[in-house]
Amino acid sequence: MSSESWPPQLKEWVAKCLGQITDSNRAEVQAELKQVISEAFSARTLWSTDWNGVQLQSLLPKPVSIFNTLKRKSVEINSNPTSKKAKKAAAKNQNSNAGYNSGYTLDHEQAALNRRAERFQREHELERTKASRNGAGQSSLKANHQNAHLFNKKSSSPYGVSAADEPEGDPNVIDWDRFTIVGTSQEIFKDYLRLTSEPNPETIRPYHILQQTFSELKTKWRNKTTYNWICNQFKSLRQDLTVQRIKNEFTVQVYEVHARIALESSDMVEYNQCQATLKTLYELGIPGKVDEFTAYRILMLLHGQNRSELNLLVGQLTAKQKANAAVRHALDVQRAMAMGNYYRLCDLYLTAPHMGAYIMDHFIDRERVKALMVITKAYKTIPLTFIQKSLGFDSLDEVRTFLSGHSLAAFSNPNSPESERILDCKAIVAEVTKVYQEKYRRAMIKGAI
Repeated sequence: MSSESWPPQLKEWVAKCLGQITDSNRAEVQAELKQVISEAFSARTLWSTDWNGVQLQSLLPKPVSIFNTLKRKSVEINSNPTSKKAKKAAAKNQNSNAGYNSGYTLDHEQAALNRRAERFQREHELERTKASRNGAGQSSLKANHQNAHLFNKKSSSPYGVSAADEPEGDPNVIDWDRFTIVGTSQEIFKDYLRLTSEPNPETIRPYHILQQTFSELKTKWRNKTTYNWICNQFKSLRQDLTVQRIKNEFTVQVYEVHARIALESSDMVEYNQCQATLKTLYELGIPGKVDEFTAYRILMLLHGQNRSELNLLVGQLTAKQKANAAVRHALDVQRAMAMGNYYRLCDLYLTAPHMGAYIMDHFIDRERVKALMVITKAYKTIPLTFIQKSLGFDSLDEVRTFLSGHSLAAFSNPNSPESERILDCKAIVAEVTKVYQEKYRRAMIKGAI
């Protein structure tokens, strides 16, 4: 987990804690910091916790033992007296060592801590200035956390909290955050162009303009604007978010909406790109429609027949996620496919929540052919109306088109009306297996990542 996902209040709290580290409590404070942030990340409360009210136990003042104090005084009183010359030599030695240790080690450590605290303070001031410059109502921009290098400089910790692993304030280390772009373009719409050089801030739209762009694009899609133009604009919007390192709830909304539009338009390339980015953003703890897109991931893995990934994903689901309607539906689809229950599967296809049916569109015909492999072996003939009802077709015409498209339109009474036609199962039983082997044996997902 990168510190880019940390809220500003958490960063300020960490800076405050680091500024209170001493030689005696360094290891204890670092360990408690990692534990507290790790627990908050696991519970997804990084953004909801009032970090100003969190107190590290390792930073509380340690009680002084009266027994130890009296014992130390007793030892001093009962120790054998030494000569004045020996006392002077010991005092000189002690002063010399104290001068070296405290004058170098302690002063050096304190100076490093002060520099660290000052750097945190400067970075927070820059964030506040940037947020205020973008105007009122832009407080969510603070979620675009800057200066991740202050926390995760080659740290072995999964949460990047390391105060002693790397030297602080090294002038030889490049501060890449100084080069973070803040756009100045005021254009609402801009064509997508793949970057081949360093981004120019004059062609990048700032956060508040990107919010206007997002709102306009949703309106234009509702007004039936062509998908190619909408997709081009969304890719440009995503690019401007990326180059400015903006990762917050607005970013999640952009990718979620683009993913849904891509599904509706059968553009699986863009959908898979959006889904891959959303998975990363969700793992950072940024809120979004996690359950909805988890259900889509399950359906996509069923489409690709990727059993190993599917088992891994299902095994990681919590009880709360499994109780969600969309996730529960996707798991029911998995169960129906595993059991060969084509009647239940086609019923789930007709009742899929959200955009689930758009994903099932890509593999429902494969499952219908598998169902016909069972049906043609069990029956000699079967009415076309039964196939419509059992395999989830909207009309008899759709059934006929499906059978013709798979070279399976063999009827015992071809001249009768469609509502009375009978499928000759014996004539096509071998052809059904051949069609499945040639067309559906191996799933090919365009744009899969």
